[in-house]
Amino acid sequence: MPCHGYLRKYLVLLSLLSKTSVPLQDRTTITKTFLNIVLFMAKKIAIGGDHAGFSLKHPLVEWLIQQGYEVKDFGTYSADSADYADFAHPVALAVESGEFDAGVLVCGSGQGVAITANKHQGIRAALVWDTPLAALSRQHNDANIICLPARFIAQETAFECVNIFLTTEFESGRHAIRVGKIAC
Repeated sequence: MPCHGYLRKYLVLLSLLSKTSVPLQDRTTITKTFLNIVLFMAKKIAIGGDHAGFSLKHPLVEWLIQQGYEVKDFGTYSADSADYADFAHPVALAVESGEFDAGVLVCGSGQGVAITANKHQGIRAALVWDTPLAALSRQHNDANIICLPARFIAQETAFECVNIFLTTEFESGRHAIRVGKIAC
C-alpha cells in the first residue's frame, strides 16, 4: 500500500479516536502503535548478491515485497558468475546514504559481502545464519545490513532471520557506547 494510503487510515483513526470516550492516554498508545506499524511497513530495503546468492536472493525479494517492504534489487539478476563486491558496494552506499533503511546481502558464504559492506564507514554488516544471531546483530550491534550465506542456510531460516533483523530494535545503552567505538 502506498504511503498516502497509510496516511488516510491514520487520519481516519485520529478522527474516530477524537469522537470516542477512550481516555487520552489510551488514545496516545493506540496512535503510537499505529505509527510504529506504518513505519515498520514503510521500510525501504536494498538487496543484492552475487551468483552464489541468486537462488536465495530472488525468493527473498518476493517475500520482502509480500511483507509490505519497498525493495530495490541491486542485482545480480542471474546465476551467471559475478563478483560479490559489484553488488555489495551499491547496497552499502544506498544504506549508508540513508536512502534505504536497511540492506540484505547474499553470497555463497556471506563472508565476501560482509567484508565488502563493512569497508563503508556508516555500515555495520552482520553475517547471520540463525535467528539468535539476527536478533543480537540488531540488539547489541545496531547492524544495518544482514549478510546471508546462501550455501549454508535454508530458505525458511533466511526468511525468519531477515524478519527478525528488520523488526528488532537496537537496545542502545551500553551497546551504543560500544558501537560508537567502531568507527576509525
